[in-house]
Amino acid sequence: MIMDSSVKTKRRAAKNADMTEGGIFGKFVAYALPFMLTNLLQVLYNAADIVVVGLSHEADAVGAVGTTTAFVNLITGLFIGCSLGAEVVISRAVGRKDGAETENAVHTALLFGVIFGAFCGALGFFLAKPVLALMGNEAKLLELASVYTRIYFLGLPVIALTNFAVAVLHAEGDSKTPFVVLTLSGVVNVILNLVLVLVADLSVEGVAIATVVANAVSAVLLIARLLKDKTACRLRLKKLRIHMKTLGRIVEVGFPAAVQSSLFSLSNMLIQSSIVKVNNAVAGAEAAYQPVVKGNSACSSVEGFIYTVIDSVGKASVSFVGQNAGAKKYDRLSAFLKIAYLTSFVVGVISPAIVLLLRNPLLALYGIRPAAEGLDKIAYDTAVTRMLIMFVPYFTIAFMQLGSGVLQGLGKAVSASVSSLIGACLFRVIWIFTVFAAKPTIEIIYLSYPISWVLVALSHFIMIRKTLKKLRASASETAEEGKAANENAETAAEAAISVDKK
Repeated sequence: MIMDSSVKTKRRAAKNADMTEGGIFGKFVAYALPFMLTNLLQVLYNAADIVVVGLSHEADAVGAVGTTTAFVNLITGLFIGCSLGAEVVISRAVGRKDGAETENAVHTALLFGVIFGAFCGALGFFLAKPVLALMGNEAKLLELASVYTRIYFLGLPVIALTNFAVAVLHAEGDSKTPFVVLTLSGVVNVILNLVLVLVADLSVEGVAIATVVANAVSAVLLIARLLKDKTACRLRLKKLRIHMKTLGRIVEVGFPAAVQSSLFSLSNMLIQSSIVKVNNAVAGAEAAYQPVVKGNSACSSVEGFIYTVIDSVGKASVSFVGQNAGAKKYDRLSAFLKIAYLTSFVVGVISPAIVLLLRNPLLALYGIRPAAEGLDKIAYDTAVTRMLIMFVPYFTIAFMQLGSGVLQGLGKAVSASVSSLIGACLFRVIWIFTVFAAKPTIEIIYLSYPISWVLVALSHFIMIRKTLKKLRASASETAEEGKAANENAETAAEAAISVDKK
């Protein structure tokens, strides 16, 4: 019998997407590696924005782009959290082999993503300048930061669509397509950066335009891929509609993650404003450029590479845990946790160690070099101080992000969010208003990070163990009830046979 090629393709796609069977380590690495490379490319292109804008005629361009990060993340965190909710709902439906629910979730997620992205974009556009001013930006720094942010927010609908399309593919078990697509769009981003900044003589507006165009390219390519999908995740334009029950499940999981992300950004905005205060105290607001802000922005950009590698392990665990939880394979989940925590530790130690060894050439890409005195020395010392305080214990944030991903995959997004908000956001806010207020130095600001990572990582680990214990107990109870029902049925059948014989 000759099997139709389309049937073979569908079966092969389903097998590759199924994370409930096969070797755990090999399956997870095969899924997580393209996922990690995809996110690294995103960070690389964001870093390219800062490196290229540093070549422009604006001395404060690097610092200006860096000061927008917390506010941009505050707004984008809203739809990114919801895209994570879509990934969880779809991955659990895939794990249950529920084609109808998978189809509903895919079409609901994509349409909702565009609508919500437009709302977030409008919100960010109008709030940009007043919020950035409240964060301490002044004069030229405020002007440049506002221009960059407003252009970025105009492109938020396509940026949101890209995130939701990637979430659908990740839930399906396909991490290779996003890698290929984002590689191509990233090349577009870098080329446009160079053309708009070096040829057209633009500054922050040039890199903002390049980012929006690159995301539009990503969105088109990802939608084209989903239109040709061979599984239940296939996009059919005529079926695009909001299924309210499905949207409710997406929001139930995604909203806590969105709130968590946004509140994290609020605490980071407070920290950013504190960094500006330190800068003004050390160099003065009227300096040729803002050295503390620039050094912090450069180090933050470099750190993005490490964080992305670490965070990718946690984010990749969402779909892996979601599918296996949906299939009720709890023994497989327990085995996976051992592998995932060990992987996170190794990555969390090696990655920052490599960056620390290469700190001087990496910082030089942002125009920051060792100096004996002046603004250049302040910028370099700021960047290295951040590295030394935060990179050495970086494996603790790896545990924190992994724990968050596992809890979200288990459907405990609210618990993960509450823990993160109390252990990280609230802790950092209290730290700034107490410890930093008593000793306002850059070292005190950076110390708040590793302490909060340890607190949240421990709480996540405890919640994971308790959740798995409850799930096992529930599964065992259900199995016992099923066994008792079968025994009762057999007893009744035997009694009926006995009566018939009499």
